[in-house]
Amino acid sequence: MIIPVRCWSCGKPIGHLWESFQDKVNAGDERKKVLDELGLERYCCRAMFLGHSDLIDTAAQFKKF
Repeated sequence: MIIPVRCWSCGKPIGHLWESFQDKVNAGDERKKVLDELGLERYCCRAMFLGHSDLIDTAAQFKKF
């Protein structure tokens, strides 16, 4: 639902990069170029960003009890 603070495979901190990634992709930049600019070189970290779907807004619509 929310991007993890660290990569699950290698442990590199990646959570702080999510907002800038989203802003640049929504502005029309190519995803590969944005990932390179952010310094995400490992395939596990790149997969975290490319495979993430932001579902927090969908989950927030439901009540707990």
